[in-house]
Amino acid sequence: MHQRLREEAKIEPDTPTTGPITKETQIIAIYGKGGIGKSFTLANLSYMMAQQGKKVLLIGCDPKSDTTSLLFGGKACPTIIDTSSKKTAAGEQVQIGDVCFKRDGVFAMELGGPEVGRGCGGRGIIHGFETLEKLGFHDWGFDYVLLDFLGDVVCGGFGLPIARDMCQKVIVVGSNDLQSLYVANNVCSATEYFRKLGGNVGVAGLVVNKDDGTGEAKAFASAVGIPVLASIPAHDDIRRKSANYQIIGYPGSEWGGLFEELAQNVADAPPREPAPLDQDGLLALFSASETGRDVVLQPATLEDMCGRSAVSKPSLEVVYDEV
Repeated sequence: MHQRLREEAKIEPDTPTTGPITKETQIIAIYGKGGIGKSFTLANLSYMMAQQGKKVLLIGCDPKSDTTSLLFGGKACPTIIDTSSKKTAAGEQVQIGDVCFKRDGVFAMELGGPEVGRGCGGRGIIHGFETLEKLGFHDWGFDYVLLDFLGDVVCGGFGLPIARDMCQKVIVVGSNDLQSLYVANNVCSATEYFRKLGGNVGVAGLVVNKDDGTGEAKAFASAVGIPVLASIPAHDDIRRKSANYQIIGYPGSEWGGLFEELAQNVADAPPREPAPLDQDGLLALFSASETGRDVVLQPATLEDMCGRSAVSKPSLEVVYDEV
C-alpha cells in the first residue's frame, strides 16, 4: 500500500487549462500579505467592474472584516459569523438582507472571525462558507465573485478555495518587499500542492501595489511564470484617498484607466501553473545588502549556551558490544 501511494505521488498532474473561462460565474480568490492593500485593490476593482455593467459580489474572508470598509465609506458591515451567532441564539434564521449589502451595483458581505484568543480564524471561514451554502450561494447569478483572503495565515480554512476548487483562479497582491513576495510565493506553492492532489485552481497573475519602481515584484512574477495584471503606484494621492475611504476606481477619474485595465486583465487572464521559488531563489530577487545574504552562519557551542566552560559529562547510555 505504501509503495503504491508513493508511485501515485510521483505522477505529475496535468497542466492547467489555459483557455477561456467557461463557467458563467468567475469565482476569483485574491490573496496577499496582511496590510499589502488587498481590500483597497478589491474595493476599487469591484466598483469599476460594476460601472462596466457587471454584476459583482465581493466577499471579505479576513477576520479583520475590513474588506468592505472602503466600499462603504468606512462603515462596518455586519459579519456572517456574528449575525449567525445572534440569530441562532434568538431561534431565528439568517436572511440575505442581514448580511449582504450593496452600493452602486456592487454586492458585498463579510464572513468575519472570532475575537483574538477566542477561536480559530480558519474554522470561522469554514463556518462562514457553510452558511453561504445554506443561503443558496451556488444558485446566485453573478458575473464575478471576488474572495478576499489573508495570505500569510497558512491554516486550512484560508486555503479553502484552492483546496476545494471553490474558485477557478487565484490572484496575488504584492509589492517590492520580501515579506509580501514570500506570501505570494507561498500561495503559488499551495496551488502547486493541491494540483498534485487533483485540484484545478491556477494562479492568474500578480497585482503590484505601492509600486515604487524598484522592480522586485515584476522579477518575481517573471521567475514563477505569472503575468503582472496591474502596477498601482506608490502615489500620495492614492494613499490619502484610500485613508479617507474614497473610491478612486471609477470611469473618468484620474486613476480610472488603471482599474479599467485591471478589470479587463482579471477577466481575461487564464489560470496558470506557477513554478514557486525556493528560499534562495526568493532572496536572489533582492540585493545582498538588503537581505543579508552575505551573513555566514556560525554554529553555537555548549560554552556559548552556558556562559562558562562546559564540563563534559560521561554518557549513562549502555552500549553493548556486538556478539
